[in-house]
Amino acid sequence: MSMIAKTERNKQADVVLAFWELAGEARWFTRNDAFDANVRQHFSEQHFAAARGEYADWMTRAEDALALLLLLDQIPRNAFRGSAHAYATDGLALFYAKQAIARGFDQQVSAQLRLFFYLPFEHAEDLQEQARSVTLITALGEAETTRYALEHQQIIQRFGRFPHRNAVLGRETTVEEQQFLDEGGFAG
Repeated sequence: MSMIAKTERNKQADVVLAFWELAGEARWFTRNDAFDANVRQHFSEQHFAAARGEYADWMTRAEDALALLLLLDQIPRNAFRGSAHAYATDGLALFYAKQAIARGFDQQVSAQLRLFFYLPFEHAEDLQEQARSVTLITALGEAETTRYALEHQQIIQRFGRFPHRNAVLGRETTVEEQQFLDEGGFAG
């Protein structure tokens, strides 16, 4: 790869991070159709490039790795909300999150952004990954964030998956899952 291409990729990562930081917590975890449309318009192409593995070289610097995780984990949840593609790159995000944490990248970014290294674990439909999510997120020392991690873990302990994803993923919903959803259970 040429030095020019690498420099451009790093600039792309910086754009992703700047956008995400500017959006802030008010938009990160709240459904907002205008924000979702903005994310879709500006970052869909980069998301698909990341999904194809074109940004694997972003795993050499903490900020670039964080941008890669955003493109694979958070960006699709906004850009493709309500579709199966919102979750299509979860496995890849988890793969890179494990590498990033092993390299200590999570400790090299601001505390506010550190959470995004851990959310791929929280989004996994796997008990071991959920346990790791709770451990990582609890260490942040934020009660509300820890509460959400525990809630995700409890859903996986109970159902082995996130029932709110069933419809878009073409999975049959059990009676118990439907009751959970009808009673206001976690909806993503």
